[in-house]
Amino acid sequence: MTSTAKSSRSRTRHTGAAAVALTAAAALLAGCSSSDDTSDNPLAGEKAEAGTVVVGSNNFAESTLLADIYGEALKAKGLKVTYKHNIGSRETTYGLMKNGSVTVLPEYNGALLAYLDPEAEQKSTEAVNTAAKAQLDKKLTLLESSPAENKDSVSVNAETAEKHGLTAESTLADLKDIAPDLVIGGSPEFQTRQQGLKGLESVYGLKFKSFKALDAGGPLTQSALTKNTVQAADIFTTDPTIIKEKFVVLKDPENLFGYANVTPLVHKDGLSQEGVDTLNAVSAKLDTKTLLDLDAQVQLDKKDPLDVAKEWLKTAGLV
Repeated sequence: MTSTAKSSRSRTRHTGAAAVALTAAAALLAGCSSSDDTSDNPLAGEKAEAGTVVVGSNNFAESTLLADIYGEALKAKGLKVTYKHNIGSRETTYGLMKNGSVTVLPEYNGALLAYLDPEAEQKSTEAVNTAAKAQLDKKLTLLESSPAENKDSVSVNAETAEKHGLTAESTLADLKDIAPDLVIGGSPEFQTRQQGLKGLESVYGLKFKSFKALDAGGPLTQSALTKNTVQAADIFTTDPTIIKEKFVVLKDPENLFGYANVTPLVHKDGLSQEGVDTLNAVSAKLDTKTLLDLDAQVQLDKKDPLDVAKEWLKTAGLV
């Protein structure tokens, strides 16, 4: 199966809402900061100090957590690290990466490729990374991808899973016989997208009883799935609600929903080989199940992401 990520909702999640927050932040900073005090201004864009690795993040919880994981892993190797959290949209973070004011950023390979080349096909993790590297500014590169992915999925609630014997090993193909009895929910766009109902029918032969327009994996979708208003829904694979409500995420062996592997984006001149090796070791240990658990600790249990990052690195033998 060949996927094109330009229609993926995950791309919107990591750029759209952030842009609104970024605009507001810029206005606030312009009104409150002196012209020569830019230390707390994520838009300032000063080049990183020589010998210092600046780890950035976009302004959503998982990105902050991943940045803390990267930064603390690098610190454990003796590198000097500072953080620039909650920067904003990909348009801004990519610019700061190019000019060297941010050294390392947690990215999602398929979403990054879609940003760089909206028409690019996505056939495998390796192919996505190769294509993205070819499109990147020459000062930047991607390191090794982790198995962890934050992307769209069709998930069913606990009641539906129990009724039909669906487990974490079940695939979308296992819905073929029961889909006519199920109501599926998602954003309005999910109804007409290839990475939505159209693809579910053409790739997996799924024809659902009906579709209920909700939101993009947000509280409306989560609530409808919990209350059994819908029995299946489009949910992000690292959404902590999966753990809280015991949703079952169905595997997508044909990769209808593309690729969204967590992958470090780095400024080549700002990271030593030791730093590269360190982040590649982090990626090798990080899978979707682990990231989901870490997200749940931050978003459901309200733990400090820095504390969660440090504890996981210790448990994983990375510090």
